[in-house]
Amino acid sequence: MSAPVSSPLPAGSPHKPLLWLVSLAIFMQMLDSTIVNTALPAMARSLGESPLQMQSVVFSYALAVASFIPASGWIADRFGTRRTFLAAIVLFTLGSLACALSPTLRWLVAARVLQGIGGAMLLPVGRLAVMRSVPRAQFLSAMSFIAIPALIGPLLGPTLGGWLVEAASWHWIFLINLPIGLIGLGAAMRIMPDHYGLRRQRFDLAGYLMLAFGMIALSLALDGASGFDSAHALALLLAVIGVAALAGYWLHAAGRADALFPLSLFQVGSYRIGILGNLFSRIGSGAMPLLIPLLLQVGLGMSPMAAGMMMIPVALAGMAAKRLAVLLVERFGYRRTLMVNTVCVGLAMASFVFVTAHQPLPLRLLQLALFGAVNSMQFTVMNTVTLRDLDMDQASSGNSLLSMVMMLATGFGAATAGSLLSAFGNHLGAHGDGATAALHATFVCVGAITLSSTLVFWQLPENRPHPRAVEEVAE
Repeated sequence: MSAPVSSPLPAGSPHKPLLWLVSLAIFMQMLDSTIVNTALPAMARSLGESPLQMQSVVFSYALAVASFIPASGWIADRFGTRRTFLAAIVLFTLGSLACALSPTLRWLVAARVLQGIGGAMLLPVGRLAVMRSVPRAQFLSAMSFIAIPALIGPLLGPTLGGWLVEAASWHWIFLINLPIGLIGLGAAMRIMPDHYGLRRQRFDLAGYLMLAFGMIALSLALDGASGFDSAHALALLLAVIGVAALAGYWLHAAGRADALFPLSLFQVGSYRIGILGNLFSRIGSGAMPLLIPLLLQVGLGMSPMAAGMMMIPVALAGMAAKRLAVLLVERFGYRRTLMVNTVCVGLAMASFVFVTAHQPLPLRLLQLALFGAVNSMQFTVMNTVTLRDLDMDQASSGNSLLSMVMMLATGFGAATAGSLLSAFGNHLGAHGDGATAALHATFVCVGAITLSSTLVFWQLPENRPHPRAVEEVAE
């Protein structure tokens, strides 16, 4: 999908305050999505839980975001971007406070859901306000500006989370959002414009409920698969109900022109393949931010701070690899690049089976950097191939569905990793060498899941785009 060349934003642009505000909101959300991972073992000790069964803290947030993204655009059109954005900041900040005050894992999961509802509206509504405020000639420059926090947040998150756990307690990884949220709330009341939809459209409530219920049921089924006996029966029941709800939405959307996500999107071959490839490839990628800190802390005995710093090579290599993705697609095309890179990502995940306490530090850093590089290239090329052939009428709903699938797959990944860890832990042990062996086995499994997505990308036609078509689609 190409776009006209964008002129840079002038130094004194009246839109700069809005861009800084949206950037702050994106930074707060991206920081929160990564800062939690290095704190999970400390949370587990504080709440009396096993560190191998803390995946619900991660997947509940991702699932809440995925479930509410489809409604965020309609809410902003109906109630205005200003009120919706203010409500999103308030919900996210209150959710952060509730997380810090949670006495049990169940309370923490419920608070993460509240956080996720606010987070689901922060990024889409902020981006929508920018789209409707900034002149089209400066739109690409504006989007590039607000994309920077999406790169910085994952870079700082794990290290900051580890430092806060050591210097204070895990509660501060949520309390740190309070001053940021208050600053953002005060700034939004003065800066955020109040845009409404050009035309009132009735919300497809029936379709939304079927879609959201299907996603939630399947996610809970994946998480419940770690149990035994009656829990297995409940997981199977949830899986069947979830599939039925999604099938019901498919039939519902087929007969409506105002469906949340019209089925005409799937008539575009590259979009159809890209969405399915994103879903299956990101399950493995969604598991890694949970698994790597657990391996470093539970398996190797590293401190939270040291484990967080070990994630820096992943983020730095990911940022550096964005340009390489453009060159590879220009040279070899989407199909070959994605098929080869997907294999590299799967093997990089499985290679963590060789991470031990005796592994030389330079080799460990190189392994983390290589994973970060190929994983980042995977995201860049997958997103580009998904959106490139959509026309203007399909761009908004197509991008929203992609955002929903990305968060849903992240939740699926965390739930799958937790279920695998629980299953392997029951056989190999949940402590000491048994926990390390369970983690190693889980890395192999999520690598295999990622490798399976090559069967989806195999269906892509051979073609080579103009490099700008890759550069202009951000993660």
